[in-house]
Amino acid sequence: MPSKTESWQQRRAALEDLLRHEEVRSQAELVELLTARGFSVTQSSVSRDLQEIGAVRVDGRYVSGAALASAAPPPAELEEAAAFVKSVAAAGPNLLVVKTPPGIAALVAIALDRAGWPEVVGTVAGDDTFLVATAGRRPQARVEARLAALVKEAVHA
Repeated sequence: MPSKTESWQQRRAALEDLLRHEEVRSQAELVELLTARGFSVTQSSVSRDLQEIGAVRVDGRYVSGAALASAAPPPAELEEAAAFVKSVAAAGPNLLVVKTPPGIAALVAIALDRAGWPEVVGTVAGDDTFLVATAGRRPQARVEARLAALVKEAVHA
């Protein structure tokens, strides 16, 4: 019989494998699939596992954090990521609110972070929205203009 640690590690590996190869749309479905693989799990343990591996729902299905990170565009592809930006709006003197389709905000935010724009202090992403922090009003205006130009180029490309 495997130890608790081995069982936990095996369950997490099975969970990540399922997320890579199946379109899993609910935690109940994950419980069924893991049970079929011989794991004794509950919805709450699956929920914890999903949280710990950084899994999120994208377009109605679960995707592992590792898959999201590997799908993030490299810095040179910020121009491509900009195609997913729906809107950019100032929020106070040093924040921008950027809207994207559901499940895409983190990918675009990562591309912006990796681009190394000196005006960008950092980003915080949700599902379809991310915030861009700048050091002040002038850097905010520059980032807003640069993003708008990228979005315009992406639309016309």
